[in-house]
Amino acid sequence: MNRGSGKSSDETLIEMNRTAWSSGEENNGFHTSSDKESFQLENAAVDKQKQSKDSVYFRDGVRRIDFVLSYIDDKDGEKKQDRRKEFEANLQKAGLDLETEDKSESEDGKTYFLKIHVPWEVLATYADVLKIKVPFKANDIPAKKEVPMGWLFTPYRLPDHVMNPEPDYFTYTFDKSKIDFFLIEDKETFFPPSTRNRIVYYILSRIPYSKDDKDKKGIKRLLNNGTYTSGFPLHDSRYWTKSRDSNCESERYSLYKHWARFSRFYKEQPLNLIRKYYGEKIGIYFAWLGFYTEMLSYAAVVGLLCFIYGVATFDNNVWSKEICNETIGGQIVMCPLCDKKCGYWKLSTTCSSSWQSYLFDNTATVFFAIFMGIWVTLFLEFWKRRQARLEYEWDLVDFEEEQQQLQLRPEYEIKCTSRRLNTVTQEMEPYLPLTSKCARSMLSGATVLFWISLIIASIIGVIAYRLAVFAAFASIMKDSPTNKLDVVGSLITPQFATSVTASCINFVIIMILNFLYERVAIKITDMEVPKTHVEYENKLTVKMFLFQFVNYYSSCFYVAFFKGKFVGYPGNYAYMFGKWSGLRNEECEPGGCLIELTTQLVIVMVGKQVWGNIQEALVPWLRNWWVSRSARNHPESLYSRWEQDHDLQTFSQLGLFYEYLEMVIQFGFITLFVASFPLAPLLALMNNILEVRVDAWKFTTQFRRPVAAKAHSIGAWEEILNMIAVFSVVTNAFIVSFTSDMIPRLVYLYAYHPGTEITMEGYINNSLSVFNISGIPIENRPEDGENPDWYDSTNITTCRYRDYRYPSGHERQYSHTMQFWHILAAKLAFIIIMEHVVFVVKFFVAWLIPDVPSDVKARVKRERYLIQEYLHDYELEKLKIQLSRNGQSIDQCTCPTTASTPLKVEMLSDCLT
Repeated sequence: MNRGSGKSSDETLIEMNRTAWSSGEENNGFHTSSDKESFQLENAAVDKQKQSKDSVYFRDGVRRIDFVLSYIDDKDGEKKQDRRKEFEANLQKAGLDLETEDKSESEDGKTYFLKIHVPWEVLATYADVLKIKVPFKANDIPAKKEVPMGWLFTPYRLPDHVMNPEPDYFTYTFDKSKIDFFLIEDKETFFPPSTRNRIVYYILSRIPYSKDDKDKKGIKRLLNNGTYTSGFPLHDSRYWTKSRDSNCESERYSLYKHWARFSRFYKEQPLNLIRKYYGEKIGIYFAWLGFYTEMLSYAAVVGLLCFIYGVATFDNNVWSKEICNETIGGQIVMCPLCDKKCGYWKLSTTCSSSWQSYLFDNTATVFFAIFMGIWVTLFLEFWKRRQARLEYEWDLVDFEEEQQQLQLRPEYEIKCTSRRLNTVTQEMEPYLPLTSKCARSMLSGATVLFWISLIIASIIGVIAYRLAVFAAFASIMKDSPTNKLDVVGSLITPQFATSVTASCINFVIIMILNFLYERVAIKITDMEVPKTHVEYENKLTVKMFLFQFVNYYSSCFYVAFFKGKFVGYPGNYAYMFGKWSGLRNEECEPGGCLIELTTQLVIVMVGKQVWGNIQEALVPWLRNWWVSRSARNHPESLYSRWEQDHDLQTFSQLGLFYEYLEMVIQFGFITLFVASFPLAPLLALMNNILEVRVDAWKFTTQFRRPVAAKAHSIGAWEEILNMIAVFSVVTNAFIVSFTSDMIPRLVYLYAYHPGTEITMEGYINNSLSVFNISGIPIENRPEDGENPDWYDSTNITTCRYRDYRYPSGHERQYSHTMQFWHILAAKLAFIIIMEHVVFVVKFFVAWLIPDVPSDVKARVKRERYLIQEYLHDYELEKLKIQLSRNGQSIDQCTCPTTASTPLKVEMLSDCLT
């Protein structure tokens, strides 16, 4: 195989010497138009009622359908007809077999189906070009020993023929000149269907469809301009039953039976079968999702234990008892929480929320925050090992990412008219001038900043809503009939109502902005004209995640780190937009803001998961039901395999991107804010058990079979996960210090408790400052009728508020006490200590656990050694045979120069990823 050097892209067509393909097959493996016509005439008389069309083979029952294109003849579609005619002629010149199903045979009576088969010689040629690895020797390394007590896992195992659909072989990149070096038993089944459709898509992406302009090429452009309506490889059977054809693998049926049903939620995933059927890229996604779900189970158990600890020690909650005690909390009069519309209130009204807060704000919270910092590291490190094992098992060890990075996107070639010499390939290629690239990048960056500003503006709007509505709720609910309800009456407070309604509004805003920005992000990424598919995905990933990060997490950051932190004190309150706005900054309840952060986290996280599952499962099912409603009752003999798949939903090129994005956003929720809600990993685990099966069901039953693609890792998402892991240590340390009341309670317990006995008694009284009611400005005082009936201004002269300040009459009145500074110092010290402890453990664990398991390293070395040994023996044996034919021995050998006609395969720049 020779690659031309220094040629322009006008000359980089797929040129194949037909004589190089001839291996004894008639017509060199392809059919002329007259052959095609005669073939169709011979088969025209076949009774379609007797012959099942639920098949993946041509009418001859021998040649397998590797790809299907569909199109509709438009009335004004002469240009499309000319493009199709030229394109199909070039496909035949490239050696592909074509067979057309007339529109009269289709269900709607107007759709043509073009079936494509790749003969062996073409497969062999492109397998050589794409460096596809194939078996050359059975694996002789002993299998791993059985895990002790392995019988316990038997109920979770799948049958061996499902888990390992292929024997274990040593593999080497295919070389067409060394056919007999590889273990080829049957040429028709040597390359699995996923490899065959990958090869045919590679060819389709490079075939020109215009005689006048050789730059016009590729199936993507033909699909975009409507020349063809769809293009897809076929599923091998119906998902609910095996194919009647004994030559058909029916792997789709096996996947549905053992994997894509929710009743199998407790079973392991058949990753090797998924990889064989869908390709490595989808296989890696499900491997990562399954591993993430498995690791979540450990975090969920520990989080559940922390929650149980909170329930078990419920009665030890001294400060909540004081709040609920009528002689303590019932006698403490609190200052109004808003201007004019809020009256004085008793601390005992927060009794229920204080008890709720304790379930998540206890000593186990600190332990769980530290545990999750270490869990994240273990998850990422063990995933690297799992990924390394998959790379070996799936022949991705020497996968050249750089090769894919050098392959240009068709859109890049179309939009870039300037050309220059590629220093790697030594070919002329299109490029984007620096000035144009900078202008596009600046415009793209400005657009992203605008949308992020829009999110921040919407969050500010939600905060303003909270401030404005709280006063209304406080006024309305003071005499509300809900207060008299036995169970939930005490729970429905103005704070609770404000928090829940604001969280719901925020969730709706999040989903709307997300819906709009997805389309904007794709458009501005297209506008940037990324050079390669890898670069395109990376740019889109950064844009989408940056936006989603701000969109989903900003409200949680507000509650965790801003609410109640800049309030001021009675007589000198802080306002959001200044005093003129009347929007006084929110205060935390005496129990702290942690319970509100928990509420916010649950609503956004659970709401997103429920909405995501509805979108993923219900929407494709409804669309497919509507499209195929007229063909549901047709027998197999009428409803062909290509029509069945044509009626399914298309799996877009960015389909996996959205799947990863959904899971990474969830990963952020259970790591960044987990200190406020230890049950978050449990909720995520329950969602992911469903997510695995929903995704499996969706891929197997609702989507067309995607074109197989290679990938040796989860790509840019791995770096994003690492970034979240590091950031989560900081956020959880700040949540424990500044959002939780853990540090103030510990400071009181060990430094400010009264008497000699260490006790929490008196903590509530100690944590509330005193203010003289007469000092409250008129504009801040409650209006007439807003105060409760028990309030008597003649007897009640002071109110309490949450802070550590000196009382009225003190020489430093209303300035912070020394206890405030002790608590602040303790908070900062805790942050430093926790971060250093967790980071030291994280880096030690990362150093301790090697990224590649030792047995995988041994297998890789063994395989490389065998390749060298077998190649040496193969070449030596070949030389002996050649010399024996010439009547020479090895001692007499002088290597002659051989003149052989090289196989000419010149590749285009864009490539399947």
